[in-house]
Amino acid sequence: MVVATTQTRKVPLDHIRNIGIIAHIDAGKTTTTERILFYTGRTYKIGDIDEGTTVMDWMEEERKRGITIVSAATTAFWIHTKDKDTGKDDPYRINIIDTPGHVDFTAEVERSLRVLDGGITVLDAEEGVQSQSETVWRQADKYKVPRICFINKMDKLGADFLATIKSIEDRLGANTAIMVLPIGFEASFKGVVDLLNRKAYVWGSDELGAKYDVSDEIPADMKTQVEEYRHKLVEKIAETDDKLIEKYLNNQEISVEELKAALRRAVIAYKLVPIYAGSSLRNKGVQPLLDAVVDYLPSPPDLKETKGIHPKTGQEEVRQLTPEESLSGLAFKIQNDPHVGKLTYFRVYSGKISAGSYVYNSTKNIQERVGRLLLMHSNQREEIKVAEAGEIVAIVGLKDTGTGDTLCDQAKPIVLEKISFPEPVISLAIEPKTKSDQEKLGYALKRLMEEDPTFQVKTNHETGQTIISGVGELQLEVKVHQMKSDFGVDANVGAPQVAYKETINQKAQAEGKYIRQSGGRGQYGHCFLRVEPKPRGEGYEFVDAIKGGAIPAEFVKAVEKGVVDTMENGILLGYPLVDMTVTCYDGSYHDVDSSEIAFKIAASQALQAATKKANLTLLEPIMKVEVTTPSEFMGDVIGDLSAKRAQILGTEERHKATIILAMVPLAELSGYATTLRSMTQGRASYYMEPSHYEEVPKNIQEQLLAKSTFTGRVSA
Repeated sequence: MVVATTQTRKVPLDHIRNIGIIAHIDAGKTTTTERILFYTGRTYKIGDIDEGTTVMDWMEEERKRGITIVSAATTAFWIHTKDKDTGKDDPYRINIIDTPGHVDFTAEVERSLRVLDGGITVLDAEEGVQSQSETVWRQADKYKVPRICFINKMDKLGADFLATIKSIEDRLGANTAIMVLPIGFEASFKGVVDLLNRKAYVWGSDELGAKYDVSDEIPADMKTQVEEYRHKLVEKIAETDDKLIEKYLNNQEISVEELKAALRRAVIAYKLVPIYAGSSLRNKGVQPLLDAVVDYLPSPPDLKETKGIHPKTGQEEVRQLTPEESLSGLAFKIQNDPHVGKLTYFRVYSGKISAGSYVYNSTKNIQERVGRLLLMHSNQREEIKVAEAGEIVAIVGLKDTGTGDTLCDQAKPIVLEKISFPEPVISLAIEPKTKSDQEKLGYALKRLMEEDPTFQVKTNHETGQTIISGVGELQLEVKVHQMKSDFGVDANVGAPQVAYKETINQKAQAEGKYIRQSGGRGQYGHCFLRVEPKPRGEGYEFVDAIKGGAIPAEFVKAVEKGVVDTMENGILLGYPLVDMTVTCYDGSYHDVDSSEIAFKIAASQALQAATKKANLTLLEPIMKVEVTTPSEFMGDVIGDLSAKRAQILGTEERHKATIILAMVPLAELSGYATTLRSMTQGRASYYMEPSHYEEVPKNIQEQLLAKSTFTGRVSA
């Protein structure tokens, strides 16, 4: 039943599916994607992660580590099983993005979900819902992405289909619709029963899984269970549709077509999540999943429209998701390709975009020229002339467009919702080994920042060091490797440092006055600032409360710049100041001697004085940690976590393992992998992700202050 590759790109808009494959690390996302590419005829050999032959994990670092680091896009064509059975050649175009599972690369998941219409969440049948499964599920909720769940690894020791569904309902809050029941489990798993059609799908003699048997003969020992679960499925679907519930309550027969149509509407409206099962590695259960993508996940017309705002008026703008509408789309990823230069991945929401044309970047208010349009198949490229609504393409030639920018028709501008990214929590110092590396380093860092919005670079003016920051150690390790392999930069790297922040706990105000007379024209700047704390995570706000022209408007802007510069460089220990409102409410100026620099310095002085009165304090990143350990080591692990200032949230039993959930300061987790391994004979594993910032206990703040070489800002 292998499908030949369909050469045509031109399919009706309702035959397009833009989907992403999302999950916890090691749940089997890339393996599932490789099977999809094989069964759709996109590849002629199944890629293997262990052998480093996967299509989607094409980077050297991905193949070396056996993990996905960057989201890869590809296009495949699938003919629905029912169409193949009737001899129809009516392909569906499926644009797929395979996303990373590791939390350090969460930005790749975030930006992919922003532009996708539907998603497949892959879960491990033994592990159930894991921490990163929850994180990606919440990310998908944020962008209202309809989902199908695929319970993978049904052949694994300890696989439990119904327990995994319970964890989906309990931990993700999903309203599940069980579409299949597995035939066998662990080593005896051989197929699934499709509940709606009452058909058994059994994979047997064909090792590659392309051929399988479809039968009306359900295993005798499953008939009662199949009828019970089919009844529950029909009831769940009927509950989402007024006409069907009436039929159901009147004991009238509901056809499979009616049930499928109602389920499709329910999935698109986020009311139900269909559940499928299989084993991607053993090539079982993937074809019914592809049929489900066609049957239940939305095409662009199902979503009807996208909304944004007019860049000048701020009024809401709406675009229909059709090629006839004016152009609108989102640049969601930047990639530097050694062969073609800067690639901008672009989701076309409405209208058309052509190679050689000009487009308007409404986010930055600039015109950009589209050089070439490419259809991406992982790191392979196919050049095209035009891309229409519903397509995901890469553009060559855009100079200033970044992640999250909107490209549209200048005559009908719109700014679409941007993509939000987590803040960096860890940083390290980097310095080039030679003079020639110095020149290349700046270029490499600029390119890497363009590619990854969670990767940030700052220069510490006190020490002259370059500091790179990210959301995890693995991410920074990969970036340093990329600098060497892609840009030829050799650099010395310091030990990872925790990204602390500074804030205040109470209101205060102070005056800043800068006067210099040195013959001729002098310098004069004078302002009063009030500072007050904001709730955690709400950032910084500057308020201009000057009345009666006490300070001219251009100097108020200089005051704000002085405030921002001082906040970036910190006051207590040199970490950025956050979560506060700064109000400039009075001051004075001199007609001749006042200048922007004088007001910047005065603002810096006033801010330092005010924050020192406002109970300056230090904030540290807190990580959500999930430790999976054999039960006999639970006491030791909890004791060790408690010694690390952890707040234990709870434990749960899963098979013979105990899962411990805790909130732990990042500063305490250095080298934790080694500690955990030695404590549990190498049998425990852990996962962590950034959660929030919290105030550092006073005794630890005092230790940090005692060790610090930070001397505060130079005022003048």
